[in-house]
Amino acid sequence: MLKLFEYNWQVRRDWFNWCGTVREEELLNQRTGGIGSILPTLYHIVAVEYGWICGGIQEKAINIPQFKEVASLKKLKDFSARCHEELAPFVYGWNDSLEECIMIDITDEGDREPHKYGEVMRHVIAHEIHHIGQLSIWSREIGVKPVTANLIGRGLFDN
Repeated sequence: MLKLFEYNWQVRRDWFNWCGTVREEELLNQRTGGIGSILPTLYHIVAVEYGWICGGIQEKAINIPQFKEVASLKKLKDFSARCHEELAPFVYGWNDSLEECIMIDITDEGDREPHKYGEVMRHVIAHEIHHIGQLSIWSREIGVKPVTANLIGRGLFDN
């Protein structure tokens, strides 16, 4: 599982770098599907990962700013870095004994839903991969080559 988090973090870094080559208005233009535009989608990826792991599993008091507070590439990269710094030690410390532990999620409707930690961690991985696919489609729509989503060749399994 750790390698898939590292994969997502590498791809996210690549997308942040990609964003630096595109006019900011393109990053904010409304598009079809998903969250609706590039920067808000990257924000959503970061916020969901941070919320599930730090706020949900670890039960920490967290502060997720509204998108409008981090609505520039630099601010969003800084927000991502702060979240990563806080959640990475938990991800790197993951062990099999955590798989079946239960966290309680409070839904928007106020219902309490139990989820196994292992399921939540895999959901976070799949969630980011899903949205990265949307970014790839949008990049092609504006005529810019997308970041590669290829797992092979990233050096993650060289050890």
